[in-house]
Amino acid sequence: MSTIPIASDHGGFETKEYLKKKLISMGYDIKDYGTFSFESVDYPDMIHPLAYAINTGKYKRGIILCGSGNGAQMTANKYPNVRAGLCWNIEQSTLIRQHNNANIISIPARFVDFKLALNMVNVFLNTEFEGGRHLVRVEKIAKK
Repeated sequence: MSTIPIASDHGGFETKEYLKKKLISMGYDIKDYGTFSFESVDYPDMIHPLAYAINTGKYKRGIILCGSGNGAQMTANKYPNVRAGLCWNIEQSTLIRQHNNANIISIPARFVDFKLALNMVNVFLNTEFEGGRHLVRVEKIAKK
């Protein structure tokens, strides 16, 4: 299996640790970009390195978390080859892959429980991009 990068701020730390444990038990290798405690941190400090790694093609897909998922997603989407999608449920996790070819899932750790977060990640990692009419739309994202 491939290596999955993961990053969070303090608001997503506990969920990140849970996801790491579960993903490792499923056979994935994990690259943890932090944070490594509940101590307050600024989410961009962890998200930028992960998004850069996705942007340059080092990793195929990644997982980011913060309290709301919004700040992490906004930070990651500053990179031209990153398509980070904020997910609150399984359907969104499916659609960001099928329709948007998202390469990062952003999870709002304060609003989803561990089980839902893991289910969303499983769907994200195992759903393929449909292409077709969606490819044209995805290609327009980076256009100025």
